[in-house]
Amino acid sequence: MKLANPWFPRMRKPRSLRRALALDPRFRDGDAMWMVARAIGFAALVLAFAFSAALAADEPHVVSVTIKDHRFTPAEIHVPAGKPVRLDIANEDPTAEEFDSAALQIEKVIAGGRKAPVRLQPLAPGRYPFIGEYNSATAQGVIIAE
Repeated sequence: MKLANPWFPRMRKPRSLRRALALDPRFRDGDAMWMVARAIGFAALVLAFAFSAALAADEPHVVSVTIKDHRFTPAEIHVPAGKPVRLDIANEDPTAEEFDSAALQIEKVIAGGRKAPVRLQPLAPGRYPFIGEYNSATAQGVIIAE
């Protein structure tokens, strides 16, 4: 007997649709197992396509933020509530700055003259203050989810 799948030696390809559907009284367990394995594989494929489509629909809302002279520009950032957000922060100062938000529980150090993304999970409507940890007197801002 030639095996159809070396990983599952008891599983053989069904010889006919009638046998695979157990309409033939002579069908064997291997035929039924083969059909179950194919059905599970098809279901996994359908789920993979469904989840990939759902993930592609949730592209993050991108906001560009600049740090210059130890200040965030814009200092007030409006984002849609319930959607993922990505802040692309460019530090134009020669020194490093830390994006810090206790409300969002995020801390990210951005080296001088560099850019860094800060990814935010979908936010509930509200105000989320943030500061530049190294220059907290001047580097302040707020994210407003609407």
